Amino acid sequence: MTVFRSVVLIIIAAMFAACGTKSEPSSNVAAVVATPEPTVAPTVAPTPSIPNLQAELQSEKFSTTTSPIGKFDFKNFTYELPRGWQNPDGTAEITLKNGKIAPIDKKVTEDMPDEERAEAKQQRRIGMSYVTTKFFDVTGDGQDEAVVILKVETGGSAVPQIGYVFSWKDNKPELIWPFRTGDRADGGLKSVGMENGLFVVELYGQDRFLLGQIETGKITGDIEQLCCPTFFTRTKYKWNGNAFLMQGKRLTYSTADPSAPPLENYGDVVNNPGKFKK
Repeated sequence: MTVFRSVVLIIIAAMFAACGTKSEPSSNVAAVVATPEPTVAPTVAPTPSIPNLQAELQSEKFSTTTSPIGKFDFKNFTYELPRGWQNPDGTAEITLKNGKIAPIDKKVTEDMPDEERAEAKQQRRIGMSYVTTKFFDVTGDGQDEAVVILKVETGGSAVPQIGYVFSWKDNKPELIWPFRTGDRADGGLKSVGMENGLFVVELYGQDRFLLGQIETGKITGDIEQLCCPTFFTRTKYKWNGNAFLMQGKRLTYSTADPSAPPLENYGDVVNNPGKFKK
């Protein structure tokens, strides 16, 4: 009996010991969840806008005059074609109607007979469209002349242009200087104007200027996108009673900073590096 009581007492003591023991609370640690960084779309640089290379020509500046030539209708007129733009059959005139004449593009294929191919080529014609007329006293006679600008319609994106300087004689325009310009950055026409009695012509490109009826060829290293010229060249001309002669230096400016000092007669430097070496 004594042994039994001892066992019972031991069991009861163990039970009280178990009830009185406090277990340590488990640590309530919050789970750390990695938050993904927000996805940022890559920044795409906007496509540079193509400059309007005709902005100066198409402005209203110098577009009116009190001289009689200001009333003439140059949108309906016959123009001579300068050297390099004559039609394949040799005709050297083009007549605008309401400011336009469409090009004629006769397709030529390799399987065409030689005679048929030759005839198709002879039937081709350039088109033309009126751009603007500017009025200046370019001859110094006290009366404004007209500088008419036409765009050659090639059927593509090219923008070659032809300039015509007309005086007023016997109640009609008289052509005193036709000249052709290149295509946009490749010697294209930027503007025409007057400065200190001299006729000013600006062409896109490095050291590009008018030589007779045509613009000069490119100089070494003058290669850039046609749409977006980075240089233009300003030259001045004086009427001697028979022709326009270049005056002074040929000045090449940066289109990004026209106020920066220009390059002078840059083609001479490029073509003759030894002569102009410092």
